[in-house]
Amino acid sequence: MEKVKAIIEAMIFASETPIAPEKIRIVFPEMEKKEIKEIIDQLISEYNQRDGGIFLQEIAGGFQFRTSPELGQWIKKLKSTKPQSLSPQAMETLAIIAYKQPIVKSEIESIRGVDVGAPLKSLMEKKLIRIVGRKDVPGKPIIYGTTRRFLEVFNLKDLLDLPNLRELKELNRDQEVADQETVEQEIEGLGITEREVVEQKIMNPEVIEEKRKEQEIEEIENKDVPDL
Repeated sequence: MEKVKAIIEAMIFASETPIAPEKIRIVFPEMEKKEIKEIIDQLISEYNQRDGGIFLQEIAGGFQFRTSPELGQWIKKLKSTKPQSLSPQAMETLAIIAYKQPIVKSEIESIRGVDVGAPLKSLMEKKLIRIVGRKDVPGKPIIYGTTRRFLEVFNLKDLLDLPNLRELKELNRDQEVADQETVEQEIEGLGITEREVVEQKIMNPEVIEEKRKEQEIEEIENKDVPDL
């Protein structure tokens, strides 16, 4: 059994995409899917107990080794290329497709209020969305949906893992609290008065920069000048 476990572990490691138990069963046709899943669960438990730099996770309908999120800043230093990012327009378009799929271009534009040709092209190139068919209406518009790559990138087991409206509101509330704490720290660190905050001058980046410069000048003036 240990040899089988090692082989399954190696198969998951060697696979470029999340690998499902059904695919592993091609190599071990004598084993039931349930047996393979039990071995994978053992591997997941072992890596979690190890608490190392990688872990095994169920994602996008299969299983994949992933690096610990806490180590991201060090891994980025190893990468010579800049990570790809999505524009706000592309993110909005992707969110609509994720929650409303299957959906056609005109329906996306109806929600966003602008043309989405460029964002759709960008999302297709990044393989985050795909063409799932054509709608049976005049003109036969293309229907879009998300891909397995989308699940991989956003760390989702399946589409049911997408946060619901209540969870999104909670995430937004937590972010607002975090942003407010950051602003308060800026205020405290720069010595900005409550009156300035009330007048909303703090929201002006130029005011913050001016306060920083004043603070730096004051620190320099207060330093003891060494004897020459």
